[in-house]
Amino acid sequence: MSKLNRLKRSVRGLVRPLADDTTGVAMVEFAFVAPLILTLGLGGMELANLAATHMRISQTAMQVADNASRIGDRNALAAERIFETDIYDLLIGAKILAGSRAELFEKGRVIISSLEQNDDGGQWIHWQRCMGKLNKTSAYGPSGAGESGDSFDGMGIAGEELTAPENGAVMYVEIFYTYKPIVSSQFASQFVNDELEIRSEAAFTVRGSRDLSGVNESNGVAPATCDKLEAI
Repeated sequence: MSKLNRLKRSVRGLVRPLADDTTGVAMVEFAFVAPLILTLGLGGMELANLAATHMRISQTAMQVADNASRIGDRNALAAERIFETDIYDLLIGAKILAGSRAELFEKGRVIISSLEQNDDGGQWIHWQRCMGKLNKTSAYGPSGAGESGDSFDGMGIAGEELTAPENGAVMYVEIFYTYKPIVSSQFASQFVNDELEIRSEAAFTVRGSRDLSGVNESNGVAPATCDKLEAI
C-alpha cells in the first residue's frame, strides 16, 4: 500500500468520528438563533415601554384638561375666578401623574390654553400657561391669537376644530415629550419621529360659570408664562 493511500485512510479515520459527533449541534443552533431571540426580546421590551409612555402622557394631558375645566373658587353669588395657584396645582398634579421616572418637565412641556369667544363672535386664545424645559410652543398660536375677527377657527384637527361656546371656555392642553429609549435610539426611531417626540392633546369644556377676565394673581406665585423654559 502506498504512503498516499495510508494517509487517506488515516485522515478518514480522524474525520469520520467528527462527522458522526452531534454533541455540538445544540450550541451551533443556539449561536444562529441567539441574535434573533435577543432582537425580538429587546424589541418587545422597547415597544412595551414606548406604548406605556404614550399612554402615560395621554392620560396626563386628559387629566390636566379635565382638572383645568373644574378649577376656580367656589362662590354661589359670582362667577368662579381662577388664580395662579390653581394653575400651579394643575402642573404639580401633572408631574405626579406622569411619574418621577418620566421627568415630565425636564424632558417635555405642558401648554394650557383657554379657548374662548372674542367680541366679534370668533374664537381666540385668551391666555396660556406653560411649564417644561423642552422648547416648544402651541401648535395653534400664542396667547392672544384670534383676538379679533373670526379668522381663527379654533383648536384641534384641521377641519374638526373645537370651539368655545358663548360666555364659556374650553381648556385645551398640549403635551410635548422627548422619549428616551431604553434600548437604542435607532430602533425606537422606527416607531416615532426622528426627534423621538411624543405629542398628546386633550380638551374639556369649563364646568359651571367661570370669570373669563383671565387668571388672577396670587401672592408668592409667579405666573407660568410661556416665555420661560423651567421645571418644577
